[in-house]
Amino acid sequence: MAICGVCFRHCRIAEGGRGFCGARTCENGEIRPQNYGRITGLALDPIEKKPLRRFHPGSMILSAGSYGCNLRCPFCQNHEISWSAEAFACAGSAGTVTPEELADAAVHLKSRGNIGLAFTYNEPLIGWEFVRDTGRLIHAAGLKNVLVTNGTAELPVLEALSSVVDAMNIDLKGFTGRYYAEVLGGSLETVKSFIARAAQLCHVELTTLIVPGENDSEEEMRALTAWVAALTDAD
Repeated sequence: MAICGVCFRHCRIAEGGRGFCGARTCENGEIRPQNYGRITGLALDPIEKKPLRRFHPGSMILSAGSYGCNLRCPFCQNHEISWSAEAFACAGSAGTVTPEELADAAVHLKSRGNIGLAFTYNEPLIGWEFVRDTGRLIHAAGLKNVLVTNGTAELPVLEALSSVVDAMNIDLKGFTGRYYAEVLGGSLETVKSFIARAAQLCHVELTTLIVPGENDSEEEMRALTAWVAALTDAD
């Protein structure tokens, strides 16, 4: 058994078992990413679809995703490949791609306007080792790395990727601890800490999905925007 340090859950994972995210396992007493190189989605997308509005607008970016997530948002559009029972049951059959192969694909697509690689679709930080290894190759090829994340990771994970990530879109899904804990199964304070540090490291844009009756009060929106504005002023 070992303790995973990727997110606030700190799952105690038995030998051969999996954490809450469904993608990290324990092998020989060490935590490993079971989804390393397991690709469930691959597409050349407009950068605005990530969504990033102010990072190389008008360009295209190769987007890759795996399986696994450490939240359980009831409105998730990618739950079928991210955290559904079917996703975990079929995890072993997902296609395996090496960092070298994925980087080569990104380079090959430069002729179609590709500027790099976006890690997206599921939660990429639970497989941060693959992001690190592939991201280094992407940079070596003169391309950019983008991370689309829920920001629910401990800061050492962010620091481990600080030299390879050029831009992030981070979900700030609401601004109350209740909403994060009861609806999403997450931790608002973890996300706030992650965003604050990420904003010091690379280009960051935030996304907030408004859910009527849950996170749409004027008071909450004012609190959220004031906090984000304070981060901007600090820069």
